[in-house]
Amino acid sequence: MPRPDTLGRLDRLDLLASRLKADEPMTVAELAAEFSVSPRTLARDLALLRDRGLPVETDRGRGGGVRLHRLWGVGRLTLTAPEAINLLVSLAIAEKMSAPWLLANLAPIRRKLAASFSPALRDQIGGLRRRILIGASASAQVVGGFRPPDQAEVAALFSAFLEQRILAFRYTGAAGEERSRQVEPQLLLLNYPVWYLVAWDIDRAAVRTFRCDRIRAARAMPDRFALRPPETFAEAVAGVEALHP
Repeated sequence: MPRPDTLGRLDRLDLLASRLKADEPMTVAELAAEFSVSPRTLARDLALLRDRGLPVETDRGRGGGVRLHRLWGVGRLTLTAPEAINLLVSLAIAEKMSAPWLLANLAPIRRKLAASFSPALRDQIGGLRRRILIGASASAQVVGGFRPPDQAEVAALFSAFLEQRILAFRYTGAAGEERSRQVEPQLLLLNYPVWYLVAWDIDRAAVRTFRCDRIRAARAMPDRFALRPPETFAEAVAGVEALHP
């Protein structure tokens, strides 16, 4: 059986790899203190990262520096599923807007990025891309009442969306009334710059659409849900397209 701290160690390895990729001066002692482990444990973690293919270099001695090989580059970029989705969404938004300051076609960049993902990551995010929709820009009237949502609300919503968990929140309607809702966060729709949550409302047993900037006190619940057939939401998302494959 795995040791009780296995998950914690895996998380630490991911954080350690990210820390090394920041390309900042650091030593074994500094990293050990930062991650609250002994230098010996930190040395074992670095050895595991080498076994994973990360070109970690260390200087000898107690104050020895730690770094990645100078030729390490973006060709070996490692992303988590949420990071990959965020990057793909950003590229899709830029393409949709036909931003004049982008001198190159972004499609080749997007394809190279997707090709660099591991097979496991491609499988993991493949279904998510079909659940993120890009529509037309929001109207001037909608933008006039838009306020960027709180980051804590966004994090809770995105977590529930990724993990297919019930989302509970307080929602302020167009007339200013506030009500508690529990929903299945099935789809995300962007009418730039406004994000909408297209969900199955559990109490009303119906499809409902919520502006993300009007969501308050969001929290992901323990209960999971299954994705509903696409035709369930056909009317709510008519005329918009899924995130580019």
